[in-house]
This record gives sequence, C-alpha cells and structure tokens, in this order.
Amino acid sequence: MKVAVYPGSFDPVTYGHLDIIKRASQMFDKVIVAVMCNSAKTPLFTLDERVKMIRESVSGLNNVYVESFSGLLIDYCKKENIHIVIRGLRAITDFEYELQIAQTNKELSHNEVDTVFLTTSLQYSYLSSSVVKEVASYNGDITPCVPDFVADTLYKKYGFRK
Repeated sequence: MKVAVYPGSFDPVTYGHLDIIKRASQMFDKVIVAVMCNSAKTPLFTLDERVKMIRESVSGLNNVYVESFSGLLIDYCKKENIHIVIRGLRAITDFEYELQIAQTNKELSHNEVDTVFLTTSLQYSYLSSSVVKEVASYNGDITPCVPDFVADTLYKKYGFRK
C-alpha cells in the first residue's frame, strides 16, 4: 500500500490545499493530512480547529485521514512508516525553499523519505492562508478561496457575521 503524508499548518485550509489533497488521493492508496503544531508560528486557529476544518473539507475522500503532530516530520514518518511526503508548489519562488526542505528530510531520514511535488492548479496559484486571513480580517470576500464553512469560521474569528 502506497501511503503519503501531506504536512502543513493549514491555517486555514484553502481550495489550493484541497486541490493538492484530492489529486494526491488519486495517486496514493492512503493520504494522511498531517496538521503541524509549529512552535515558530502563531496560528489564528487552534490545532483542533484546523484538524476539524480539514476533516470536514475532505469528508468525501475515503482514503484521506487527518491527524496532528509536533516535532520533526521525519520522526513522524518513521513512527507511521511513511516514505512519501507530498508538497504543493504555487510558483517558482516556492521551489527553492521546498527543495531545501525535501533534501534535508531525505538526508536526515537516511534516504528513507522522498518528496513528491505537485504543482497547484492555475486557478489556485495565487492562494495562501496568509492572504486569505488578511482579506477576511477586512471583511473581504473569501468565498472563492475556501469552503463556505471555513469562510464563516474565519469571519467569526475576526468578529464579522456573514
């Protein structure tokens, strides 16, 4: 069985993330969306809130599972016996950073973990969680960027009612 992990902070999950998840679910027998607890970031949503939003977003994908983790990704991969990491690329500017992380993971895992890059569909190439949060913070329209229930959750977080 080919199992892959798609790690990220997903603060919040966007249609770009969901595009990668859906496409990965067609390529692998099992995809684990691993929501990271990253001490270097201060997320808008709690870990539980992010996991819940993703679970609701992928509920129709029978081979996609959502979990949370903290620590090094390669430690998570070793514990779960996963050898494939999925990463999405929006633009060439993402590639240099993602390549460095992929090479580091490969080296630290003693060549046990490989990274598969999926380019984001063009319609979502502009999306990032940061941009979505900024637009929502000004009560802007984020419905083209995230599922409706995620948009509602964001607006409520910023004190708006939609």
